[in-house]
Amino acid sequence: MLKYFVVLICMFLSQQSLAESVHLVVNGKAFHAENKNYNEDNWGLGFEYNFKENQKWINFANGGYFKDSNSNTSKYLGGGSKRRFILSGEKGGWHIDAGFTAFIMTRKDYKNNQPFFGALPFVSIGTDKFAINATYIPKASPKLEALIFIQASFRLAEW
Repeated sequence: MLKYFVVLICMFLSQQSLAESVHLVVNGKAFHAENKNYNEDNWGLGFEYNFKENQKWINFANGGYFKDSNSNTSKYLGGGSKRRFILSGEKGGWHIDAGFTAFIMTRKDYKNNQPFFGALPFVSIGTDKFAINATYIPKASPKLEALIFIQASFRLAEW
């Protein structure tokens, strides 16, 4: 896992001049579609590093950890792209983002804690200072449930 992390960080640091903002992500809540016997309080922390907007698209790097639905710690590192739709008519005001994130993750109850790849869709609503993110995670195996995963994002710095 560490070697994947180093490669990704090197890739993104080589584009540091393109940096726009960094955000603290608070991982928080899961809503399972059917079985409510899972842990739905998925607390943890993460980051999102946004690059400069290019024709309403924003590329980003992200990573973090959280308590998963079985109360084990899951860790992820990845990136993606999101399309920004301005709602308030002003930059920095209310917007909706829609996009995808691809990642490397470890989970105790999946592949014996070995890193695996994934990609998921998400939507976000908020401002440049604060947003709520929602990711849909489909039922990927007979043992898992479909769910909506919620995060809060707080801007820490902007360049």
